[in-house]
This record gives sequence, structure tokens and C-alpha cells, in this order.
Amino acid sequence: MNNIIAIGDIHGEFDLLKSLITKLKDNYNLKDYKIIFLGDYIDRGKDSFKVVDYLIESNKEYDCIFLKGNHEDMLFNYLNDMSHRDKDLFLYNGGIMTIDSYKDAGHDFRWEKMPKEHGKFFESLELIHETKDYFFVHAGIDPYFKDDPYAHLWIREPFISSKINFGKRVVFGHTIHEDPVVQDNKIGIDTGAFYYGKLTSVVLPEVKFIQVIKGDK
Repeated sequence: MNNIIAIGDIHGEFDLLKSLITKLKDNYNLKDYKIIFLGDYIDRGKDSFKVVDYLIESNKEYDCIFLKGNHEDMLFNYLNDMSHRDKDLFLYNGGIMTIDSYKDAGHDFRWEKMPKEHGKFFESLELIHETKDYFFVHAGIDPYFKDDPYAHLWIREPFISSKINFGKRVVFGHTIHEDPVVQDNKIGIDTGAFYYGKLTSVVLPEVKFIQVIKGDK
């Protein structure tokens, strides 16, 4: 499918996600598009549980691809009982809000206690998705080690400033910009759903940005 909509980092901002999907539905028949979510569904915002629930239900109606973000990576380390440093990293980066959202929904934040569909969702996340013309990835691609999975989740520099041709245009999130990044080799759509109250999508191949802003009617 050549028609694609990519959606940037949500970070627990359920109302923004719903508003964006509604706006997209008003302008496009979403059944004609592959919808690619670039990761970081959880943490910082107060509604991570609702976001994950909504994404799971959306996948039953539309052709969705869900990528893994660095915050889902931290979630795995936390739930898989990694080191104290890994646990602290998750909590420090907004994980407490995710834990609270699951508790508010009546679930302890453990693999065996969360809804089975949520566990399957997290376990199914992809690192990178490739189409004829694009690479879709959470953070980016290391210009020198293009298959490095750590970079797909965490890289900022040297990817952000890189001008090299990656073979295909890279669509990414992770690094916040107030406005979308449009360069010959990359498109960045993390516009700070939590920090700036802006959630952005890009419609491809026309490279049209559809955005919602917290507080807009």
C-alpha cells in the first residue's frame, strides 16, 4: 500500500490521539491507508493505559503498524526486572504516570496482571518498518552503523544533523521539534505531544502534515 499515514510520539496524551484520528477521518478514508505509529505511546501523559487500549482497538479496524520507542524499551527493562538503574530510568522518564494509569484502570503494572492484549501489543512492536520509498523508525538510523537496533530506539546525533542518503527517506519521532522536520533524507514528526501539546501526523506520499493542538476546538 503506497498511501501511508505516520503518527508521532503520543506519550499518554489520549485526548490528543482521539482528536487526531477524528481529524484524519474527516479528511481521509483511513481504510485506504497504512497507519504507522512511531513509538513512545506511554509515559509522561496521564492516560497511557487508554492510549494502548485505543491503539489495540484501532488495529482491529485499520491496517496499523506499531513501532517500538525508547519508552517501550524502558518499560520492557522495568517489567523484566532488570537492574535498579533500568528501573530508575523508567520511573525518572515518566514511567510513574504509566504505572498510575494502569492502577487507575484496575491493573497492577506487571506482565501477569496487565490485560493480555496489552502484553501482546508491547511484545509485537517492531523496531523498523520499510516500504518502497521510506524507512519508518522511532529515533533514527545511525549513519555509520545502519542496522544498529540501539540507534533505532535512542539516537539523536549524528542522525539529526546527517545529510547522507540512507537509501530511502527516514520518517522518525523521538527528538522533539516545535514544527515538523522536512529534509531531503528525513521527516521528523515528534512535535511534543506532552511538552507542547501538539500531536502530528504526516500523510504520504504527498508529505502533508495533519496536526492537533491541545485546547483547540
